Amino acid sequence: MVTIRLTNSKTRKKEDFVPIDPENVRMYVCGPTVYDRAHLGNARPVVVFDMLFRLLRHVYGEGHVTYVRNFTDVDDKINAEALRRQKAGAPGTLEELIHERTEETIAWYHADMDALGALRPTVEPRATEFIAQMIAMTEGLIASGHAYAVEGHVLFRVRSYKDYGKLSGRSVDDMIAGARVEVAPFKEDPMDFVLWKPSSGEEPGWDSPWGRGRPGWHIECSAMAQELLGESFDIHGGGLDLQFPHHENEIAQSACAHPHGDFAHYWLHNEMLQVEGKKMSKSLGNFFTVRDLLDQGIPGEVIRFVLLMTHYRSPMDWTAEKAAEAQKTLMKWRKFVTGVKPSEADHRVIAALSDDLNTAGAIAVLHELAKSGDAPSLAASAHLLGLLTNKLGDWPTQDDFSEEVRALIKRLAQAWANYRDQKDWQRADQIRDALLGLGVRVTQKTAQHWEVRYENPDMISLAEREERVAALARLEALQ
Repeated sequence: MVTIRLTNSKTRKKEDFVPIDPENVRMYVCGPTVYDRAHLGNARPVVVFDMLFRLLRHVYGEGHVTYVRNFTDVDDKINAEALRRQKAGAPGTLEELIHERTEETIAWYHADMDALGALRPTVEPRATEFIAQMIAMTEGLIASGHAYAVEGHVLFRVRSYKDYGKLSGRSVDDMIAGARVEVAPFKEDPMDFVLWKPSSGEEPGWDSPWGRGRPGWHIECSAMAQELLGESFDIHGGGLDLQFPHHENEIAQSACAHPHGDFAHYWLHNEMLQVEGKKMSKSLGNFFTVRDLLDQGIPGEVIRFVLLMTHYRSPMDWTAEKAAEAQKTLMKWRKFVTGVKPSEADHRVIAALSDDLNTAGAIAVLHELAKSGDAPSLAASAHLLGLLTNKLGDWPTQDDFSEEVRALIKRLAQAWANYRDQKDWQRADQIRDALLGLGVRVTQKTAQHWEVRYENPDMISLAEREERVAALARLEALQ
């Protein structure tokens, strides 16, 4: 069997991956808080851990991997968005608006991540489905002296867990000095964090031994992971921004709640994303969602390819140039494997992925397979990376126009040449620009001869291309 090696954030070493149970490899990844569209930075961990999920399924078998990624559907940001809608005149109670927003956002998330070729996890729990387990875990932490209740809140005693800070490599005192911590008069220690907090009359809340309230963020993942994967499981993943405090707090409360378990054996964290060399920020005008890119006509497969071009533990820079190059490569490969029956994924691709998810190395092998003319292996190897699949084929490739569309293009090219002969530059340019929108360039070779050349079209979906073809037909009707 292939040996997978992963860089464990907990030990800061690359280690052989040895599952607790090879018949049921278990992985938990922190999912989104569902209050708004997923931005491109949110998509990176989705694609990274989708790649790991695919590799684990390849090595251990599709039916032997359990992948859990949660939805945080109870959170102050969700409440604030629902309240904003209510103040803007949206009908319904605050609770109804919260439910409406979470359902809407989960549907958006699924559609956007599906467009990137991400497989759905085995289980996608919602935090609100596991409130009872969160309350039970909190009660156990109070009973063992690791948590305390005060003024309707329950807080975890950070200093009661001696290994706190090992994941992020910082001491508690260093964290207090360098971190923003929530100051509250009822805290015994500034670093203590909330397990449960009270809810106002309109806010979502559940009955508990400490009054009506709702869970803190960190306890949600611990309770869901324990319920669905057990006290010990194989892999826990997420973005580097979650390492502290979220993952540090998860470890502390889980280790104290289940002292006989190990929680996660391997911790993986992906680095952050930049845009054109700068941190993505609304103030810089370079903040965009996955849906923004899809609506601009950038296919999901292109986005996925760009995300895979950089190793997950390295900072990644999204640039328009990378997207354009990715599109050209994928177009060429798609044309090359059309009608080809995939064989087996190349052993070099599997070796690269097994070496701490070296997706850049795997892509380098894909280039070699294309260069050598091995289409069946290229198709199979690309499929392992979630590329060149039928699922992601809903965008135009070079030279795939129907005969009817080609005839329309030829007629318009003739009209373009006629207008140029008449020196009607305005109409000629109108036709030229419309054809360029489909990647079709017309050039005058001689006074009597012109040429149509099919180039790579813009990054547009098939639906958008159909609209542009329809616009060409309307343009012809006006001639």
